[in-house]
Amino acid sequence: MIAQLRLHHFEPASRANGPGTRSVLWLQGCTLSCPGCFNPLSHPRDGGSLCSMDEILGWILAQREQIEGITISGGEPLQQAAPLGVLLRAVKQAAPLSVVLFTGFTWAEVNRLPGVAEVLSSVDVLLAGRYDAAKRVASGLLGSSNKSVHFLTPRYTKADLDRVPEAEILIHPDGEIRFSGIEPLQW
Repeated sequence: MIAQLRLHHFEPASRANGPGTRSVLWLQGCTLSCPGCFNPLSHPRDGGSLCSMDEILGWILAQREQIEGITISGGEPLQQAAPLGVLLRAVKQAAPLSVVLFTGFTWAEVNRLPGVAEVLSSVDVLLAGRYDAAKRVASGLLGSSNKSVHFLTPRYTKADLDRVPEAEILIHPDGEIRFSGIEPLQW
């Protein structure tokens, strides 16, 4: 079993990264290089932190009474498909949490990637496609109109995604301020 994921950031509770209140995992590492990506710090493969599955699972399960689900973003989550699949299976076995996953790969590319079937078996909503700044919409969890939404279970509908706020400001107990969402605010 692969026991680690390279993580950019963990947010315990967010309302702008999927339906309801969700924990968010931004995975580290992306080779797609979408021009205009709002999270370029998550691209270097050697950035972020290596975290054990037990550690990440513990963070998520500590929130399970306060969250509806988890959102996986990046970086590019499917470039860590094998360990991500292990984590998502463990989450689903431990709690009835939903899973929303953002990928820069197109739906056709996703279906050709090795090891993705296990990931998809735990995902409720997959948002697929590279960000295209010329087609920016920043609505319904879509950053650009070329992206596609795939409801892999009946848990959510397009209306659920349309109700998600475009952005949020998170203020942590230690004073850290973080901007998040499909249309994150800038200083």
